[in-house]
Amino acid sequence: MNSNWQEFLGASGACFDSGRVLSFGNIASEVSAARDATIIAPLTHLGLIECAGDEAKAFLHNQVTSDINHLGADAAQHSAWCSAKGRMLASFLLFRNGPDFQLQLSSDLVPAILKRLQMYVLRAKVKVTDMSSRFELIGLSGVQAEAALQEASLPIPQRLLDTASFTNGKVIRLDSTRFEIVVSSESAAALWEKLAVIARPVGTPAWQWLDIQAGIPLITEMTKEEFVPQMANFDQLGGVSFHKGCYPGQEIIARTQYLGKVKRHLYRISAAEPMAAGNAIYSPENPEHACGMVANAAPAPGGGYTALAVIQENFVEAGDLELGVPGGTRLETQLVKF
Repeated sequence: MNSNWQEFLGASGACFDSGRVLSFGNIASEVSAARDATIIAPLTHLGLIECAGDEAKAFLHNQVTSDINHLGADAAQHSAWCSAKGRMLASFLLFRNGPDFQLQLSSDLVPAILKRLQMYVLRAKVKVTDMSSRFELIGLSGVQAEAALQEASLPIPQRLLDTASFTNGKVIRLDSTRFEIVVSSESAAALWEKLAVIARPVGTPAWQWLDIQAGIPLITEMTKEEFVPQMANFDQLGGVSFHKGCYPGQEIIARTQYLGKVKRHLYRISAAEPMAAGNAIYSPENPEHACGMVANAAPAPGGGYTALAVIQENFVEAGDLELGVPGGTRLETQLVKF
């Protein structure tokens, strides 16, 4: 996040916690607005890495789980980078920036993923750069989201995961009422003011609640190397290609798919107590070992908390899962389907 952008948000009423926008004054009200109204959110929990150069496409195609060779100039896709054991090191929203590629990921993973990607470049004609201070990420959601884009003279991509470019950035359609805007840091404040004519400013928790409702998990420092992509539904999100060549972890990911050995799945869970990424989930049937882990969590409208979690399926049906420790807060679960 650019320091000028942070200063602007602070002057606009943003409350920060560890560099992220926690709220614009009232988290509970903002989460309710995310459900019922049109909102605008600074996505300060996300960062941006760019892969540029003549061989950027081939380089990424050989590293990530999705099919980069068939990624259109005006399209985005979910993707992941995995260890040799098929475990997700990071999850991405990946899209084109002209001839180059930009990878959106959890901001706490940017330094490590940047360094690790650079190690794999070797002699390839590829430059891997942290762009998090040059571009800002803004989320826009609600029934008047398209009207807000029109108010700001921005293009409106029509189909899911289509992108549309404008002078200083790009608009990405996430679903029927949600968009993400990637804009140069020097243009972010002026754009924010135009969008805020219609959309209410909210903090990161409100946007994270929307991601949880949409069933879109985000790998963070607390959950890296915990999940095979299929456990987090990345195969259903179009984030895994089973027809491309080798990439790190490909053999395990493919074998898991074709042998039907995925026993852990993504669930939407709710609890009365706060939850956080990395929290363990237990079952009274096997209290010695955790049967699941929280991926992402947020406050819920009307009280309580909601999360996405990867849980071993054979422990879910009893309906007695517990958060954090054996005997902990009781959880309610719902399988995430697309």
